Amino acid sequence: MIEIKNVSKTYDGVKKALNDVSFSVKDGEIFAFIGHNGAGKTTMIKSIIGILDFQEGDILINNKSIKKDPIACKLDMAYVPDNPDLYENMKAIDFINFVLDMYDVPSNIRKEKIEKYAKLFELEDKLTDDIASFSHGMKQKVALIAALAHDPKVLIMDEPFVGLDPKAVYDIKEIMKQMAKDGKTIFFSTHILDVAEKLCSRVAIIKNGQIVKIGKMNDIKGDESLEQVFLELGDK
Repeated sequence: MIEIKNVSKTYDGVKKALNDVSFSVKDGEIFAFIGHNGAGKTTMIKSIIGILDFQEGDILINNKSIKKDPIACKLDMAYVPDNPDLYENMKAIDFINFVLDMYDVPSNIRKEKIEKYAKLFELEDKLTDDIASFSHGMKQKVALIAALAHDPKVLIMDEPFVGLDPKAVYDIKEIMKQMAKDGKTIFFSTHILDVAEKLCSRVAIIKNGQIVKIGKMNDIKGDESLEQVFLELGDK
């Protein structure tokens, strides 16, 4: 579970990139976080995972504060960024093992998980290649394998579908659905609103650092599409 409590964040001490933001994401939910470029999506995500500090409020991951107990929070989470800046001088398998070492994943379990996801994302024959030789989509797949293989309780992704081929997009959506069925928490940002509309149980729309709409997907969109709702809010 993710709980955002009255979080405010400024970069210059004046203008608030996040302005008194509060909401929660429950276990078993697939939650979409959408907004225009510069609305505060990535700032919110990086605050949740502990990359960015914030001046006011608190963020709880499974009842633990990211400010007071960041290591315990991060052990419950996996994060997939929109731009997978991986260690390009490493081989893919070495990077994945590097991540799994931090989560103390036993060797027998990690072997099974790596094989499972490498096969799913069609990277079995590329794991021993240097990451520097990979396309954006292949790097994204490596980041996904590293994130999923330690079986996180909370999965956080920033634009996870960018650069992925159609099969990989389908596969990650199916993984998200299964994780939600297993009681995991899935929180992600996306500009692909039709995917969010079909996939998510709840959605929040952020504008100028504030939540302007939040609720169950069907309640938010009503008889319209999520795209129409989003565009109408952007005009206000």
